Amino acid sequence: MDLSQSRKETQDKRLRAPSSDRYPLDALGEGFMATILVTAGPTREHLDGVRYLANGSSGRMGFAIAAAAVARGHSVRLVAGPTELDPPAGADVQRVVSARDMHAAALRAFEGADVAFGVAAVADFRPSTCVDGKPAKHEVATTIELVPNPDVIASLGEIKGERCVVGFALEADAADASAIEKARAKLARKHLDLCVLNSASAMGADSNQVTLVWADGRTDPLPTMSKSQLGAELVDRVTASRGEVGDDS
Repeated sequence: MDLSQSRKETQDKRLRAPSSDRYPLDALGEGFMATILVTAGPTREHLDGVRYLANGSSGRMGFAIAAAAVARGHSVRLVAGPTELDPPAGADVQRVVSARDMHAAALRAFEGADVAFGVAAVADFRPSTCVDGKPAKHEVATTIELVPNPDVIASLGEIKGERCVVGFALEADAADASAIEKARAKLARKHLDLCVLNSASAMGADSNQVTLVWADGRTDPLPTMSKSQLGAELVDRVTASRGEVGDDS
């Protein structure tokens, strides 16, 4: 058996390892692992030097995915918006502020990556102008003109080639009958391999319940679990699916 065959067989075994408490995150073998990009957290779109538009994303889901990937031996590139969370040790971290910052950083980090998880809650719009300093209240415009931001995950989907891109869909009520169809439309529109559908109630929470909407037509509803557990589940399922694609044994 030559070295390349041995390395591939080791990789295949690891990629198929199920996620459960019986398989601790640090139970790693040897062999090649994936390079994984994760975007996480919110973005801030500044009106001036102090005021900005943002959302309630805590970054916990993205950081949980990054932590699970690092623990499994993957090379992780984490592009994180403003959040108070500490990144997992071992991840290559790029801190950003705005959607345009995240777009540029994600495109750079996707070079040479195998998988991308687009978990960040990127602002769809930004103010058309940003004023230096902090204008007094009476100097601030009472109406704001908004312009579209670049779509980070769609940009990755357009250039992915044979790589895997995972996006998230946040709906006010993920249990609504139309939510899965919206997720399926997003998956197709943005050239995703998997769209993770969750409810707005997950934002800032410690746990999450999601439905996995795959490009091959499958839908996998998962039970409510902590974001740490879900991060491990997603990493295991996605890397296993990539291992099966590349398995020619």
